[in-house]
Amino acid sequence: MTEAPLLAYYGDDFTGSTDVMEALSVNGVPTVLFLRRPTAAELARFPEARAVGIAGISRAKSPAWMDEHLPGIFAGLRALGAPLVHYKICSTFDSAPEIGSIGRAIDIGARVLGTRQTPVVVGAPVLRRYQAFGNLFATVGDETYRIDRHPTMSCHPVTPMTEGDLRRHLARQTDKPVALMDVLALWSEDYPARHRALLDGDAGVLLYDVLDDVTQRRTGELLWRDVTDGADSRFCVGSSGVEYALIAHWRASGAVPLPAAPRASAATASDRVMVVSGSCSPVTAGQIRWALENGFEGYTLDPAALLAPQTGEAALERAIGHCSAALEQGRSVVAFSSLGAPDKRTRALFNDDPEGFSHRLGRAQGRLLTETLRRTGVRRAVVAGGDTSGHAMNEMGAYALTTLTPIAPGSPLCTVHADDPDLDGLQIALKGGQVGQAPYFAHVRAGHA
Repeated sequence: MTEAPLLAYYGDDFTGSTDVMEALSVNGVPTVLFLRRPTAAELARFPEARAVGIAGISRAKSPAWMDEHLPGIFAGLRALGAPLVHYKICSTFDSAPEIGSIGRAIDIGARVLGTRQTPVVVGAPVLRRYQAFGNLFATVGDETYRIDRHPTMSCHPVTPMTEGDLRRHLARQTDKPVALMDVLALWSEDYPARHRALLDGDAGVLLYDVLDDVTQRRTGELLWRDVTDGADSRFCVGSSGVEYALIAHWRASGAVPLPAAPRASAATASDRVMVVSGSCSPVTAGQIRWALENGFEGYTLDPAALLAPQTGEAALERAIGHCSAALEQGRSVVAFSSLGAPDKRTRALFNDDPEGFSHRLGRAQGRLLTETLRRTGVRRAVVAGGDTSGHAMNEMGAYALTTLTPIAPGSPLCTVHADDPDLDGLQIALKGGQVGQAPYFAHVRAGHA
């Protein structure tokens, strides 16, 4: 980088981190996403970057882990000199006091960044996520659900959303009072004054309703005004709705010059794609089924065999051999550990050690992906699942990603930056469980939706 970035962010999982990178990059804000805390030399390799992210795994971690790791991460982001530091969370807000606690991240970030009141923006209409009167809604197909009635998120295996009002949900995770800039305040003509009254209040957290273009743009305006009025880095929390709100304001006001239209880019088609999935989402299950019905070779991964010390290496080698052979025959491959909800045996393994299970299975899937790509020379891949993506990319040893082209909102095709020449320049998409249409894997292979 040649100057301080406009924004620096930490994503609580890898798929969400690429979501922010896409939102900024395709709207004319060059962004680099590091997969670990970058060195000065690595930062210098991206002189054009105006936003910098670090992909993380805190969504799957305990408050004790956050206490140990997040202060240093936030201090490092602040040291980049960006006026805004963003802790990026999932647009479904799934979290719990004991794992992936958004409240704990707010407490830590506010303390490190010296922020008295933390803005929280979750709604992102482009992702079909909406917040109204403090309640979060998400659309699936043609139906919109309050998040505590969402067919997947209400029964998430780790962090089920049992409360739709984000004020009440956050109250379980932080002692800070939570206020709301609601949709009626944002629609009103005196929205700046109503916002100022909330800023002058005693709340430690301020939620913003985002329901439509007006509330999105005005939220971005209020966020940026608060940032530019201050003399130090400002801390905020939210989905990529933060970036979409800022972009709407920057574009409307000219406060930050942007191209007149989103930057168009394209990738050429690939003859094959390697897909590894650890996602339990029914959306991903539908995408796997579509792929199997349309010419992809499927391989079912057995978590119990992969994780058992006496069978793990042999099971992994069988998977690598099978997937490599299919790719060398010219077929695309999808290797998956679950087709929707996990079976009872896998659920029992998870319940015995949730964090250890996810880590060890993700590492095995990362080894499968990396070794298969090495053996076959295939240069395009997909990893499905937020936790799986983090562990797989760490296993691969890459240090950064940049956006190549959009595929589905929130899960672009990216370029891998790695010191290893076998992996440098690889093209990969990190897909969240709820993202994409049924032919998503074929769209990645084609290089466009």
